[in-house]
Amino acid sequence: MKSSIFVVGLPLLVGGCASTPPDVIASADVQQTYSVRPIRYRSPISGFVARQPVDPKPWRQQNEQLSPKNGDQS
Repeated sequence: MKSSIFVVGLPLLVGGCASTPPDVIASADVQQTYSVRPIRYRSPISGFVARQPVDPKPWRQQNEQLSPKNGDQS
């Protein structure tokens, strides 16, 4: 039991101490700032189109309107 702790714990301890952490502090060049365009407000329902349910048309009439004039031989 103790040997498994030694085998697992020692590499973790040595690996954590061996590397140096990256610089997380902001750079000294604070004068270089980025400009951001202001966000325009857009209503979430701006593109809404009201649609009402309608009764279906006869399917034969719709089928004849969409079918080729000479008929399909397939």
